[in-house]
Amino acid sequence: MWKIGDKTARIPLIQGGMGVGISLGGLSGAVAAQGGVGIISTAQIGFREADFDRNPGEANLRAIEQEMKRAREISPDGIIGYNIMVALRDYEAHVKAAVSAGADLIISGAGLPTELPRLTQGSRTKIAPIVSTEKSAKVILKYWDRKYRQTADLVVIEGPEAGGHLGFDREALERYASLDYREEIRRILEVVRGYEEKYGKKIPVAAAGGIYDREDVKRVIAAGVDGVQVGSRFVTTEECDADDRYKEAYLRVTKEDIVLVKSPVGMPGRAIMNTFMKRVMLGEKIPHTPCHGCLAKCNPAEIPYCITDALIAAARGRIEEALLFCGAKAYRAKRIETVQEVVESLFPNGK
Repeated sequence: MWKIGDKTARIPLIQGGMGVGISLGGLSGAVAAQGGVGIISTAQIGFREADFDRNPGEANLRAIEQEMKRAREISPDGIIGYNIMVALRDYEAHVKAAVSAGADLIISGAGLPTELPRLTQGSRTKIAPIVSTEKSAKVILKYWDRKYRQTADLVVIEGPEAGGHLGFDREALERYASLDYREEIRRILEVVRGYEEKYGKKIPVAAAGGIYDREDVKRVIAAGVDGVQVGSRFVTTEECDADDRYKEAYLRVTKEDIVLVKSPVGMPGRAIMNTFMKRVMLGEKIPHTPCHGCLAKCNPAEIPYCITDALIAAARGRIEEALLFCGAKAYRAKRIETVQEVVESLFPNGK
């Protein structure tokens, strides 16, 4: 059993939030039903709504509620939450909509979620920052402590082998290629333990990034964390909300095809090299649709490509026109599994 505040999961496993349209109600509900924590990504979550092009903000808010209902139909009593990026232009609206929809948990990164305690105040929703370094852990937990007299209910440590946007600059990523990230995990744990003592409560910590099999789980648990967050492994499941062609791209990819890319968000990311990414790396500026207002810090006139367009193309299976985010070990996928098979392989006999 794994306690997050007053919530209890049968196994210490969080399914990582993957946008756009990769982890919605279907995948998150399936993971929660298996005793883990299911996470819906709110990043352009309403892209399938009929009015998304005209009213993306409203479409996203509507879909936040709809996907929770869908997940709850699959897992009425499991732990289901949302991943909400601080970088989103409508961050505050997404957090409030998630709380209203009945989120058990909000996990927040891609920036420092300084205002998350204020936005969830008075609700039953638990809150968790994503941190990648001792410094980021110190900054956010100190801020929450001083401003809100509150601390995290859970902390997610996202390491350098994660997929999607990364909490490191390229120099740090290259440095960690030759260093043992477990030392950074231990330093972050020391920060968290200090706030456990101050608030007299257990703050579970999950490690993310490069967690693919049972050996990976045992390795990070040995470093002192309480559980794991897994993303890429769940992409190649029957229940994943992505198009089958997206899943098949993971089955074809080689280790050499997985590269670090520059995102319009301004952060490095990890993705699959394809026709689209080759065009970007050659300096081509790719035409895009009218702005959907996804990111707070984005100037449509200056970006090399639109991340919303590129990720919607991925979710819809237009693989060569898409940004295909993935973790460092995505190449290990050999077949489409069920969520139950993944969970049982990571935690045999529920342990």
